[in-house]
Amino acid sequence: MTAADLPTNRWLVLVAVTLAFLPVVLDMTILHVAVPTLTQSLNASGTEVLWIIDIYPLLMAGLLVPMGTLADRVGNRKILLIGLGIFGVASAWAAFAQSPAMLIAARVLLALGGAMILPCVLGLIRKTFEDDDERAMALGLWGMVGAAGAAVGPLVGGAFLEHFWWGSVFLINVPVMLVVALACYLLLPRNEQTTPGKWAIGQALLLIVGMISLVYGIKAGFGGTKPLAVIAFVVVFGVAVLALFAHKQLRSPDPMLDLSLLSHPAIITGLIMAMVASGALAGVELTLAQELQYVLDKTPLQAGIWMIPIMAAAAVGGPVAGYLSNRFGLRSVATVSLAVSAGALVFLGQSDFHDPGLSVPAALAAVGLTLSIGLTASSIAIMGAVDASKGGAAGSLEATGYELGSGLGITLFGVFMARMFSRAIELPSGLSHDFAEQASRTIGDTYIIANQLAGEQGAALIEAGKAAFTKTHAALLMTAGVAIAALSVVVFFTLAGHGRRLRAHH
Repeated sequence: MTAADLPTNRWLVLVAVTLAFLPVVLDMTILHVAVPTLTQSLNASGTEVLWIIDIYPLLMAGLLVPMGTLADRVGNRKILLIGLGIFGVASAWAAFAQSPAMLIAARVLLALGGAMILPCVLGLIRKTFEDDDERAMALGLWGMVGAAGAAVGPLVGGAFLEHFWWGSVFLINVPVMLVVALACYLLLPRNEQTTPGKWAIGQALLLIVGMISLVYGIKAGFGGTKPLAVIAFVVVFGVAVLALFAHKQLRSPDPMLDLSLLSHPAIITGLIMAMVASGALAGVELTLAQELQYVLDKTPLQAGIWMIPIMAAAAVGGPVAGYLSNRFGLRSVATVSLAVSAGALVFLGQSDFHDPGLSVPAALAAVGLTLSIGLTASSIAIMGAVDASKGGAAGSLEATGYELGSGLGITLFGVFMARMFSRAIELPSGLSHDFAEQASRTIGDTYIIANQLAGEQGAALIEAGKAAFTKTHAALLMTAGVAIAALSVVVFFTLAGHGRRLRAHH
């Protein structure tokens, strides 16, 4: 198929595939403001809440590469339509879930649908727009919609929670998916070039099982929820499975994931930046949403509005990064953006959110803008280090880095918060051992127990929880700032010598 085959339809194709992509991106952030409501409604523990949020990006990280290669084999249109159907059904299931386990299972299905949609959207844009300038414009519009979708997720979630129950944040996907599926069915070309050969389902399963095992082991290890021997076994098993996957990729004439790309220092640096920046952005948004609702008593909608600076700034970071990288070089832009975000996070860690003034919104905007610039800089580093023929493989590797970073970020932030919170909380006297143990796990658990206690004791417990969470949140922001400052130093040295070549590429 060429652009000439669709003289009038190609921009309609872009509208259809972009609309298909929007709910997938929204679902990555829409739950951030819903966590307190959802926790209380389902009586979910801190660990269950982490899995509800986390399973989606983590499973997508393992599925993106296999689903991208499957779409190349059988056709993007077919896989996209199946993905839209799965996403719609999973959204309805999630909306009416009656327990944390049901919601986690629905999120697994959502990740499968999302992982089928995402590579197909990019594949169809590449195939539909043959002209370089038009394709650049189409990808720019797609990227802007993606950034804006992730940015408004918490705001949309807050608006729905203001008027409806928590399940409404998922139910909205169902009518959207029905309209988009019909548009894609009618607009997308039925005949498209596919890649010959079999889809290596065994390799796909190795990648998924290895990633989930490794991440589960890390989560359990940090959380201290399982015996050390069990954690060690799961981590070693995950590493062994991923090593077997890597071995098969290196020996295969047609590998699912081109691991030779990892020989480029710029790609390694770009992947690390993608993981750290997406992880920090997801973790900061999630913990900030909880601080606003649990400690400052904001409604979900008020929390979403409060977070507009970080989200709006993140949405414009991409174009800004492209312009600055062309002007000053990738190395300078990546290093400075990470250093500024580190400074802004440290500043936020020392700020009083009860009296934000203009400095706190300004610091939030700085975090959103600079981490978003860091993400785009990672993309420029990765794409600039490979030939155009390997752009697809590099793209799937980069998308995996984003999803893995987001999932691990939420895991590490959540586990760090739980550990610090249980140490920081000063429980009121008179609590039974079981109540005291549960109330000191997370602030969500504190509220669940407080709702079961008599007036004064319940109020005292909530005040203790608020004080502990504020202290924990401050420590978390400071720690994240220090980690990103260290990354800026690493990037400064690892991108030395790549700046001029990458700038010439772009």
